[in-house]
Amino acid sequence: MWTGRKLGLTLAFTVLIALAAGVSCRGFFQPNTLETVTLQPPSLNIGVGLTQQFTAYGTYEDNSRTPITSGVVWTSSDPTDVPITAGGLLTAVNVTSEAVTITGSAQGLSATSSVSVVGDVTSITGTESASSITANGSTVTFTFAATPGPPAFITADNGGTLNITTADSSFTCTVGTNADGDPAEVCSLASGGTATQYQLQMSYPSSSGSTVNSNVLTINAVQ
Repeated sequence: MWTGRKLGLTLAFTVLIALAAGVSCRGFFQPNTLETVTLQPPSLNIGVGLTQQFTAYGTYEDNSRTPITSGVVWTSSDPTDVPITAGGLLTAVNVTSEAVTITGSAQGLSATSSVSVVGDVTSITGTESASSITANGSTVTFTFAATPGPPAFITADNGGTLNITTADSSFTCTVGTNADGDPAEVCSLASGGTATQYQLQMSYPSSSGSTVNSNVLTINAVQ
């Protein structure tokens, strides 16, 4: 009789200890809090028509770093030209003239990545409308045709970089069009310039991370 009662008390005591231990463990082992979010890749040059999978990584309170597999909200600052799906798959629909910001957010934290969509350019051929330029008079139009494209013509407005080798502020260029209506660099010369010659070269990034350069164009200055 006593043995059965003792066994029952022992079992009840064991259950109480287990419950207390469970409560204690839940209070002791706090959730591993997410502290920062980073995106991979952090920046990207991508060719038009291509896709890229983005991944959000979380760094936690215990200094561990793992991919965040659910609950990430993806947004693009240009959802028309550079859309991104709910799963983080980006598509380069059109060439962009400036960088697009991709944002990944999770648990109230977010990170960004800078994306530039570049055209299919393996070579650039530069031509000029005249061999000389007169101060406060004529303008000279430079076109930089891309192969194979798009874009068909490279300018400073669609991702190109116009390099002028002579450091003379009297010679300036703006984006315009040539006689055929093609995108071009239109350059003019103010009086007082010290250079007798100006050289121009257009550069454009490739999706591989390298740079495509045009031939060097030379224009003589007439004061």
